[in-house]
Amino acid sequence: MGIEINDDAVARLRDAIAGTVYLRGEEGLAAEVACFNPVIVHDPDIVVAVTDENDVAEALRFARDQGIPVRIQATGHGSETPIVGGMIIATQALDTIAIDQDARLATLGAGVRWAPVIVATAEFGLMPVTGSSTSVGAVGYSLGGGVGPLARSHGFTSDWARGFRVVTADGEVVTADADTNPDLFWALRGGKGGLGVVTEMTLELVPLRTLYAGSVFFEGDAIADAFGAWADWSAQLSEEATTSVVFLQIPDMEGPPPPLRGRSLLSVRFAFPGDAADGERLFAPMRAAAPVYLDMVGEMPTTAVATIHNDPEQGAPSWIRGLMLDSFDRQTSEALLDVAGPGTGSPFLALEIRQLGGATARDVPEGSSVGGRDSRYTVSTLAADPSTFAELAPARAAAVADVLADRISEITNVNWSAGLSDPEAFEHTWPPAIFDRLAAVRATWDPDGVFAFGPAPVPR
Repeated sequence: MGIEINDDAVARLRDAIAGTVYLRGEEGLAAEVACFNPVIVHDPDIVVAVTDENDVAEALRFARDQGIPVRIQATGHGSETPIVGGMIIATQALDTIAIDQDARLATLGAGVRWAPVIVATAEFGLMPVTGSSTSVGAVGYSLGGGVGPLARSHGFTSDWARGFRVVTADGEVVTADADTNPDLFWALRGGKGGLGVVTEMTLELVPLRTLYAGSVFFEGDAIADAFGAWADWSAQLSEEATTSVVFLQIPDMEGPPPPLRGRSLLSVRFAFPGDAADGERLFAPMRAAAPVYLDMVGEMPTTAVATIHNDPEQGAPSWIRGLMLDSFDRQTSEALLDVAGPGTGSPFLALEIRQLGGATARDVPEGSSVGGRDSRYTVSTLAADPSTFAELAPARAAAVADVLADRISEITNVNWSAGLSDPEAFEHTWPPAIFDRLAAVRATWDPDGVFAFGPAPVPR
């Protein structure tokens, strides 16, 4: 089953590249395209594990000649549904990092994860506007926008992108920045995919050595009080600080830190890229909101940024849904706890709300294609028990959406939506004007539809 691929053409491709070609059923293919969520298992006809831009170009020319649709994967964090058939270009070997200290720029290969970038830049007193998880691929994350611990103070990660190297559908290598191919540059800063294979991204860095940041945990009766207080406090919080809150139901098992195992907890995260005394003052209302179970907020080096959210570093089965909100208040926190809080039988390991606003609400001067700038909060639900994925988790996520219905934003950013697999959600992943412009840019750079990217956008 699948596409019939010419054996001689495959042999020529193997001879033409330094990387590796895998056909369906060959040893090594599954490992090359493994996803962070092991529930998602890809089954492509062919995988090309590339090592340089020539490999990418040859793979794309082969795909065009054979009439094979192409998708791209680096670290496997962004996969929503299994890829069946076609070609996957695997870019995880493109893992170079080059730092220009004087220009405050980092040029990152398509397969680089955030962790080594943060370490490399810290040597120069610099920091990228990173994601919350440092095991995520920096480039793929940024192509959708990217909301991390510095979101309100510094905006989307894509706002800091200064240029890209891209192999286009016809196998040509181009650069895209504010002066060269500006339409492609605009689209790559938030448009996610269907535009070409990004091999490198150049990112402007922030001069920063330390943060006042971390998480404080509440349990038992303190959860409701702290959640309501967070809703009030976050609404008044300076945009120089970024915060999120997550209700956790942590199994009693190896992996989580021992003080957190087997507990239901509310974690309030905080990040302030400034003086520790100012950060302590800004965070004081949350420490006073309710009895604290565990306080892990304080001054930290930028290399410890992953400890703010403590996202898992190892993949595990998961079922995730997300949306965005125009507002959030104490009443909303109470409604969420009623439907997915302690004692409700919720299947969710995590129910998370991140605050946006501040710099995320302001587009870059030259404009970008990020969706969701007008939203003020994100919501994510994550289930980890596979037995709940078919019915219980979707039903409870629908109940969460129901209690939030009058606050849900019209647009949900591509990194939160199910738009890459759901045609209806895809329509609401970018505002109409951006959606249509992205469709036009994709048609310009990939007129024959070589890249398979979600439900194909059609200009209205």
